[in-house]
Amino acid sequence: IDPIVESGKLGAVLVQFPPGFHCNPESLEYVSGLLDALRDYPVAVELRHRSWSDAATITTELLGRFQAAWVQIDEPKFRFSIRQDLAPNLQRFSYMRLHGRNAAQWWSPGAAEDRYDYLYSREELKPFAAAATVGRSDERKAYLYLNNHFAAKAVVNAAILKHELGQPVPGDAERIPLPDE
Repeated sequence: IDPIVESGKLGAVLVQFPPGFHCNPESLEYVSGLLDALRDYPVAVELRHRSWSDAATITTELLGRFQAAWVQIDEPKFRFSIRQDLAPNLQRFSYMRLHGRNAAQWWSPGAAEDRYDYLYSREELKPFAAAATVGRSDERKAYLYLNNHFAAKAVVNAAILKHELGQPVPGDAERIPLPDE
């Protein structure tokens, strides 16, 4: 990835762990070693199991030691799902991923893409737009990714978010069918 870094085009390296990756001494050691190996790059870590938010102090300390962003995720919440408040753990950058809230299709989708078949309403997106602007300065970047890609729903939600953030929406945005409040 060095050519990407040298060109100034790397936002962050995403390190994503599955819901079965629990916070325990072995996992903490693994994440520490991985972050040490990636220390020359901006890194965002996506943890999904609730044990990481239950041990928020330990998790925040580990990520902070390596200046890694704790990815704030939005997905259906189950009893073992991570709990987060959208507050960034770093001053340099924040990283959010919105996967959709299709709980009915999350664990048993008919097709793999069905899990991400979800269109956020304007009201549901407002907290993410607000979180992207908290503490925004010339030094801090906010990365916000929409993973609800089924039937281009991420495109519609991106247009709504750009509007909420006061950013121009290029192209024929007025032709995009927006969800009701």
